[in-house]
This record gives sequence, structure tokens and C-alpha cells, in this order.
Amino acid sequence: MSKSGNPTLIIASFFSIYVIWGSTYLLNKIAVTELPPFMLASIRFTTAGVLIFILAKFLGINVAISRKQFLNTVIAGFLFLTFGNGVVVWALRYVDSGFAALEISAQPLIVLLLMRILQGKKIKLMSMIGVILGIIGVYLLVSQKAIINQENSIAGMIMIFMCMLSWAYGSLFVSKADLPSNYFVNTGYQMVTGGILLLLTSFIFGETWTSPMVWSTPVQYTMILLIVFGSIVAFTSFNYLLKVVSPEKVATSTYVNPIIALTLGWYFLNENITVQSMIAAVVLLTGVYFINTKKKLMIFSRFSGRLSKKLK
Repeated sequence: MSKSGNPTLIIASFFSIYVIWGSTYLLNKIAVTELPPFMLASIRFTTAGVLIFILAKFLGINVAISRKQFLNTVIAGFLFLTFGNGVVVWALRYVDSGFAALEISAQPLIVLLLMRILQGKKIKLMSMIGVILGIIGVYLLVSQKAIINQENSIAGMIMIFMCMLSWAYGSLFVSKADLPSNYFVNTGYQMVTGGILLLLTSFIFGETWTSPMVWSTPVQYTMILLIVFGSIVAFTSFNYLLKVVSPEKVATSTYVNPIIALTLGWYFLNENITVQSMIAAVVLLTGVYFINTKKKLMIFSRFSGRLSKKLK
């Protein structure tokens, strides 16, 4: 696929990764008030994965993969979906959807630190500033008394952080792992295997499964939205954008998702947005920008330029 994609399709895809992904926090929050978290996530991803395979067959896409590729998709599915997403859904029982989205927006910070620890990659000046701002932003976010005093909120925050570690390590793993070359097939295998592992997790924790026929109407619609749009449409849009626009533009979803989640949580669930949360959001997202940007700090570049001239 060339870099010159269809403008209408590109706009629709950006809408997907901005609004749809941002809204999944609200949708999961609504569903988890009625359904067990691991059951919810298992049904969502397993169903989405099966639908992807049906679509792949309809489109004539070969879904055969090697044993090694299958094992790698199982590992990726566990890191991203079973633990990385399933536990976030569990945590949404105890923290607001907007808060969860803001905490998860620090993901680039965790990836950067893991790359430093595991791969020995040096942290550049701009990224170092981003790390400092990110740490300050996270502290401002999680140190609020109104949030800490909520029942099991600390456990929820800790588990979300563990999910961020899982996603970060998963990102490093898939960058080097032997995975199916077709991103549609790759996503399908990750969703099916991740969903099956979530099913086993649900049974281990003794969750009670119920038929979709007895779910409330809002939860039924929520699950449909999560499966069709949150999983299939948004993930496909994400992979499409990686093919036709620069990764930096795709990464802007990191800044938009928390804003969408905060707004929807406030409007539909009456979640409280404190002044400290707003300050934390600005500081944290500014830090994420510094981590993601490839530009040099203007003051530093001017200083280094003058210094090199003097040395000459």
C-alpha cells in the first residue's frame, strides 16, 4: 500500500482511533458495572477475532501461519489483550474511565524506560524532559485525596500500571518477533488467542457467565459497539494509517484519547474532573509530546550550534 491513501478513508480512520478508541473506556465502564470483567473482555476479543477470520476468508486472505508465528501471537495476545486489556477492564470497577485513560496515556514513558533498562538505549534530552514531566503528571494524577479515598482505587491504579508494563513489553516483543505479515491475520490470531486466555482466566477466578439475552439493553448495545467498532474497525484503521501516513501522526491518538474519555465520562457518567486532574493532564500529555517528538529543543540546538562555531 502506498503512502498516498484515500483522503476520505484517512479522515474516517483518524476518527476511529481518536473517538472510537477514546470512547472504549466509557463503553467498558458501562459494561463492567453489570458483567464480570474477564468474561466481558473474553467475549469481546474472541468474537472480534472470529469475525476477522470470517472476513479474511471472504476476502480470500490466507490465514495459515507457522507454529512459531502462532506461539508469538499467543504471547502478544496475552501481553496486549489478556493482561494488558483484561485487567484494565477489571480496574474500571474501581476507578473512573477518564482517570484510567489519563494514567494509560503515560504509556510512551514506560516504553522509553523499558528500552533503557532492557536494551540499553540512551534517552535523549527531549525524551528526558518528557520523562520528568510524565512522572510529575502521573504523581499529580494519582495523589488526589478524592481518588485515593475511593474503595479499592489504589489497587485499581496499581493494576493499570502493571497493564502499562505489559503493553510496553509487548510493544518491544512484537517489534522483533516473527509474526504473520498480514496485519489483518495477525490481529485476528492475537484476538482469538487473547480471548481464549481471558476465558480461562474468567473460569480460574470463578466468574459467573450469563447469556447475552439476559443482559440489559444498554450493555447489549455496548458489547456490540466494543466488538465491531472498538476492536475490528479501530484496530483495522490503526493498521491502515500506519501504512499511509507517518507514525508521528498516528501517535497523536495518545493525546486525543484521554480528552475524549474524560469528556464522555463526565457527560454520561457524571465523573468528576478536578482542577488537579486537568493540570495533571496538561503536564502528562506535554511530557508524552516531548517523548514522541523527534525535534531538538530549540534553546539547546542554538547553544550547541554557537559552541561548535566557537570551537572551530
